[in-house]
Amino acid sequence: MNIEGDWLGQAALKVKRWPKDTIAAGRRHTVGLKSDGTVVAVGDNKYGQCDVSGWRDIVAVAAGNVHMATNTGNAHTIGLKSDSTVAAVGWNKHDQCDVNDWRDIVAVAVGWRRTIGLKSDGTVVAVGRNNEGECNVSGWHDIVAVAAGDWHTIGLKLDGTVTAVGNNRYRQCNVSGWCDIVAVAAGYLHTIGLKSDGTVTAVGLNKHNQCDVSGWRGIVAIAVGSNHTIGLKSDGTVAAVGWNEYGQCNVSDWRDIVAIAAGCAHTVGLKSDGTVVAVGDNEYGQCDVSGWRGIQLPGN
Repeated sequence: MNIEGDWLGQAALKVKRWPKDTIAAGRRHTVGLKSDGTVVAVGDNKYGQCDVSGWRDIVAVAAGNVHMATNTGNAHTIGLKSDSTVAAVGWNKHDQCDVNDWRDIVAVAVGWRRTIGLKSDGTVVAVGRNNEGECNVSGWHDIVAVAAGDWHTIGLKLDGTVTAVGNNRYRQCNVSGWCDIVAVAAGYLHTIGLKSDGTVTAVGLNKHNQCDVSGWRGIVAIAVGSNHTIGLKSDGTVAAVGWNEYGQCNVSDWRDIVAIAAGCAHTVGLKSDGTVVAVGDNEYGQCDVSGWRGIQLPGN
């Protein structure tokens, strides 16, 4: 989940005012929301996850992600509509696309084989795989943002604290002590939190140094892939740590970036002119975004 930070440091926001997700990256596909409310997608379309050309009046997008070692169950795309309903395409073996009856949704997040929806009253709904309890969010309240990892789900509360459910094998759900958080992101087995002072905190698996973010400063947005972490800085440059086998962390030369997204092994950046850049795994053409124009800028 990518969260833009023009609201950093503001005390109490209504959920409906939180920024939109205008780019999204899945395991093998990338999705972009255009300024006219239509959606574009590139990459693997085996399960119809890129069949979004007919979508209209979309205000946010999310794309299914999954660990590199898993080859199925990562192929669905979610669109949040301006009337607070939700559209879905792609693989639906676990009913992760069964969102037609959702109403009053203000934000969406997509994990492995599941979909999470944040409602305007601060409660959360979920559909899909629940083997580790990752969909057990019915008791949540006062939530202002959600993030979905492979097997765990994160909720950011209005008071800047964080809650989590699901698999905790690598302590990726140990967020109860966090405070002053303004954005959250979840990967395969790690969780990232952006603090109001522009610093970043992390818990979970750190095999590839994906949690080595303690030295980051001036961060306004975060995004997480399976085993890499991306931070957007206030000057429009981007920081990255973690697994880099496909060059997904090679973002040091990026400039004028206003939003970021991370797939399993690729990274996407939205520029201030509405164009898009991408690095990393491109086996399915998921990085072929150089021709995109008019992508919605965050907060607009």
